Amino acid sequence: MSTAVSRIAMVGNPNCGKTALFNRLTGSRQKVANYAGVTVERKSGRMTTVAGREFDVLDLPGAYSLAAASPDEAITASICAGTHASEAAPDVIVCVVDATNLRLHLRFVLEVARLGRPMIVALNMMDAARRRGVEIDSTRLAAELGVPVIETVAVHREGAAALIAHLDGTPPAPPTLRADHDDIHTAARVIMDATVRLTNPGPTLEDRIDAWTLHPVAGPAILAVLMFLIFQAVFSWAVPLMDAIDAGVNLVGGTVASLLPVHSALHSLVTDGIVAGVGGVLVFLPQILILFLFILMLEESGYLPRAAFLLDRLMFKVGLTGRAFIPLLSSFACAIPGIMATRSMADSRDRLATILVAPLMTCSARLPVYTLLIAAFIPHRTVLDLFNLQGIVLFGLYIFGIVGAMAVAFVMKHVRRDSSDHALLMELPAYRMPNPRDIALGLWQRARIFLKRVGGIIFTVTVLLWFLASFPQPPAGATGPAIEYSVVGFIGHYLHYLLAPLGFNWQICVALVPGMAAREVAVSALGTVYSMSGNPAGISHQLGTLIGQQWALGTALSLLAWYVFAPQCISTLAVMRRETNSWRVVIIALVYLFGLAYLASLATYQIAAALGAG
Repeated sequence: MSTAVSRIAMVGNPNCGKTALFNRLTGSRQKVANYAGVTVERKSGRMTTVAGREFDVLDLPGAYSLAAASPDEAITASICAGTHASEAAPDVIVCVVDATNLRLHLRFVLEVARLGRPMIVALNMMDAARRRGVEIDSTRLAAELGVPVIETVAVHREGAAALIAHLDGTPPAPPTLRADHDDIHTAARVIMDATVRLTNPGPTLEDRIDAWTLHPVAGPAILAVLMFLIFQAVFSWAVPLMDAIDAGVNLVGGTVASLLPVHSALHSLVTDGIVAGVGGVLVFLPQILILFLFILMLEESGYLPRAAFLLDRLMFKVGLTGRAFIPLLSSFACAIPGIMATRSMADSRDRLATILVAPLMTCSARLPVYTLLIAAFIPHRTVLDLFNLQGIVLFGLYIFGIVGAMAVAFVMKHVRRDSSDHALLMELPAYRMPNPRDIALGLWQRARIFLKRVGGIIFTVTVLLWFLASFPQPPAGATGPAIEYSVVGFIGHYLHYLLAPLGFNWQICVALVPGMAAREVAVSALGTVYSMSGNPAGISHQLGTLIGQQWALGTALSLLAWYVFAPQCISTLAVMRRETNSWRVVIIALVYLFGLAYLASLATYQIAAALGAG
């Protein structure tokens, strides 16, 4: 058997199990990047068969049609057609279809077949189809389509064995469509009648579950409980892991520092800069991964489209649509993929409104700041002997961001005087148990991205901040901490004139500047500033105790309000610019987000001060 590398492109409608099948074929041998010039995600991997044959596998963005209506579909269509500028044409197209919803997916299969490229149809989720009483004659289906049809169950260990064995054999030939299949819609109906039989036409398990999850009263209640439990888990489950990482960071930092001259610049860089900065952010990795764990499980289970349907009426009233739910939920992890996810929205007005409010969703980068302040100022106790008070406060901050986003969308709707009706048409996929392998791969990829930020952006900003906080040296006879005479000290004191009404001290003002690179950098910046301000306790694991002693409660609440709204992430603004191709949109976002942040912080601090907490 030849060992020459062949290229496989995997295509399919959203929610067909394509990515799960891609994970089954490639395992951990994957790379995630963006296509040149656009923010569409490019996921590729390498597969080696039993016979030793190697394949480059490309997981293309989900598409409903090759007549592209979005950047995602445009990428998929051009690669399948072999016309993409920077991507070679695939040797084989594997078109993945959901066996439980074959009628919808057949139209796309027929479109791909008309390209005339070698093709295999992977009839996925066959186990779910059989449970629902759907019998598919795959042999007859292959004859009707003129391509091989292979049954797969991507979530099972051997669920892709038949597909791998077929790829190991003779390369597939181009499709041979029948002459009476010229009209795609008619052909799909004819093929369905010839190949599919329902043996159990009664209500399915999915129907019975949907009776509760889509109920106008029970549905929203279930969604609210799910969200509340997620934020409780973010605080409660992460504590042991955070303590272990914290101990490891301090052990490594102490060991390295002990090998360096005590009063040298290098010792200060390691202890006050790198350990206080990078370590102070790394400790929050467990909380971020727990949040991602729940988002991935909801996505894998098929629940997210139902939540979008459930919230469509409410979101429409405030100027959004149900289609905005998934991009906005993705923004809870990070606003960047949330903004990118709006590409699937056909209406440009809905897409722009979603992009503008996505930064108001409480992304995982805010978690280090929220956790630091909540742990320092909110008592660690239970409410009703059941709920964690700190988790309740965190949940409240998320709700604050959601309410703010809805208010902004409502204002935008009336400013643009949009009274048109935007109907929501969405496929509801079958429920399925989240696959542990896919969840683990998703968490690993997100952990790598976070660690890359820690090792790249945060490390660089921390070292730069240490340098600016160390020079110039204080003049002869100076009595204050050296940092007050540095570049950072001057910046902090000048910004303090503007931000003092918010209750911010000059150390907070300093931390907000590098925090523009990424929100979580503010924690490392505070660690560095306090370490170099003559506070030996100002290192990552004791920073919360330190600020709890030195800050007023009103200051902490004001800073929390600031981070609910402030656009402290240059990467988000850059993606917003690329997705809209407009600096005007970015400027609008900057003005309204900073304006809301200032007003919210001002009101929070002044009210707290009036109540004696300032």
